[in-house]
Amino acid sequence: MLSAWLLPEHVADVLPAQARHLEVLRRRLLDRAAGYGFELVVPPLLEHLDALLSGTGSQLELRTFKLVDQLSGRTLGLRADTTPQAARIDAHLLNREGVTRLCYCGPVLHTRPAGVAATREPLQFGCEIFGHGGLEADLEAAELALDCLHDALADQAAPLVIDLADARVLRGLLAGVALQAEPLHALARALAQKDAPAVAALVAGQSAELRAALHSLLRLYGGPEVLAEARRVLPQRALVRQALDELEWLAAHLAKAFPALRVGFDLSDMSGYAYYSGARFAIYGARRQGRAAEALARGGRYDEVGAVFGRNRPAVGFSLDLKALAEATPPPAARGAIRAPWSEDAELRAAVRRLREAGETVIAVLPGDRPETQVYACDRELVQAAGRWVVRVLDPVS
Repeated sequence: MLSAWLLPEHVADVLPAQARHLEVLRRRLLDRAAGYGFELVVPPLLEHLDALLSGTGSQLELRTFKLVDQLSGRTLGLRADTTPQAARIDAHLLNREGVTRLCYCGPVLHTRPAGVAATREPLQFGCEIFGHGGLEADLEAAELALDCLHDALADQAAPLVIDLADARVLRGLLAGVALQAEPLHALARALAQKDAPAVAALVAGQSAELRAALHSLLRLYGGPEVLAEARRVLPQRALVRQALDELEWLAAHLAKAFPALRVGFDLSDMSGYAYYSGARFAIYGARRQGRAAEALARGGRYDEVGAVFGRNRPAVGFSLDLKALAEATPPPAARGAIRAPWSEDAELRAAVRRLREAGETVIAVLPGDRPETQVYACDRELVQAAGRWVVRVLDPVS
């Protein structure tokens, strides 16, 4: 029989030190988003399933917990991604004509973890721009994502790396080619995984030009030279040229804004092919010893996300898991606090109240207890001297 205190697999409590770390990051990132003009929204954790899965493809459906609403009998979902909810808010609650910038930070639930060490309850932070179809919005989303990560990783010397890709490259190459949904998704997965035999098998009956182009895609990853090589080896299709031109524009502007940033390209990375409609990016930090690099943030353009709500506005944005980001960043130093005795003495209690109102943390030592905490480090104490309660700096070994 399982112990009552055991949690489900890949679900864990957040203990005080980690919770403080997450809260510091959350406030820092939300403040950065506010500096760009993003407005905070807090969508519900569950809603009708069809709204949660709008424009997201089958992958999100497989990751979504489902249950029956006891009031209506309809199927509800526990959100696995907040973007569709932001699109619903933009389309039906705000219903603005111009650009809308929304941000959010809250838990999402996944039926399966994304990796062996991943949680099934990420704390998702994200920012969405609705109503602008130009590259300016794509650039703003990428710049904000980079600024957020720079804020979180301020003490790390290693530069960030951004990989750019574009779903339109594959769409341009497949123009006029009849592929059913499942083979198309399988092809996108094989390209993302750089599985050359699988790619070859999936397009064995297609033209020699298409087979050669897809084979070339598998080699098109690296630095700025990738775009020049892509223009040389890929068929001259209008959608492909547009994607390459826009990737080049984005890369140039990002390199100018962030001189230390390493900009790369991976034209075969079709992760989220059914979801993204244009340029997309993944941002990486320093590699950990013995571990493959994992993206700290992902984003891009997904113009179809609001279609189901009857208001198909251009949309671009990014999201990240605050829990994963916390693991990649050093925790904040323990906050200094004042230790105070507990007493009914009116002057003592008034002194404690004044200190707390001034923003200090005052930890009262309850009768028979002694403070043991990692989140707060008592570096001072409240003592009585000459008939007054005063703050005294503690000896480091106290």
